[in-house]
Amino acid sequence: MILVLWDIDRTLLYTGDTDRLVYRELFEDVVGRPAETLPPRGTGVTMPLAVRELLRVNAVEPARIEDLAQCIVQRMPAQLEHHLDDLSRTGKVMPHAPVALAAIRQEPGLIPTVVTGNLRGSAEIKLRTLGLDRHLDLSIGGYASDNAHRPALVRVAQQRAGTRHGYTFTRDTTVIIGDSLEDVRTGREGGAHVIGVASGTTSAEQLAAAGACHVIPDLADTRNIIHLITQCAVPGADQSCS
Repeated sequence: MILVLWDIDRTLLYTGDTDRLVYRELFEDVVGRPAETLPPRGTGVTMPLAVRELLRVNAVEPARIEDLAQCIVQRMPAQLEHHLDDLSRTGKVMPHAPVALAAIRQEPGLIPTVVTGNLRGSAEIKLRTLGLDRHLDLSIGGYASDNAHRPALVRVAQQRAGTRHGYTFTRDTTVIIGDSLEDVRTGREGGAHVIGVASGTTSAEQLAAAGACHVIPDLADTRNIIHLITQCAVPGADQSCS
């Protein structure tokens, strides 16, 4: 069996400015003034770390950052839920994502879930609203609500999937599909091969230079994606991905 860990934002879907609206609203509500600077787009950094950086760059007193960050993080999924109409109207499924997800779900031996910088509640809302949740076993994923350090989420998903399927997932049997440098770092440090998708703000050249095993332009060629997944999972097939 091979555990396939999908990134969410800019790999499977794009929520436009909705996430940034949530950051803006919660910052103002919790801190009591508007945020002048918002988190950068498309970095793949976990939400808890993005919130701490949001507070720091907006000159919140260092002694208050941790408590305020915890308050904001706890409220993020519920705040996102208030914007379901925005998600439905302006959110976009990335090209070919439904077909690729369905094909991998149906392929014998492939176990698809997510590893994401989103909190679990936020991830579930996004995927459900845009109709992609049915292709994934979200109960075995790795989320920022499990650990703010994204590479640690690989092991979280491996352990959950192992318990569910009675199998020990290792680097040789785990593949991440994602669009950012954080996805590559997550795999290399956390214990997974990485297939980079140049569908976000990171170029194919940057993904390859960072250490992705393979890089594809998009999710159009489903058979090739499945081939690359199985190729990554052959022990020793690509030592540069170890």
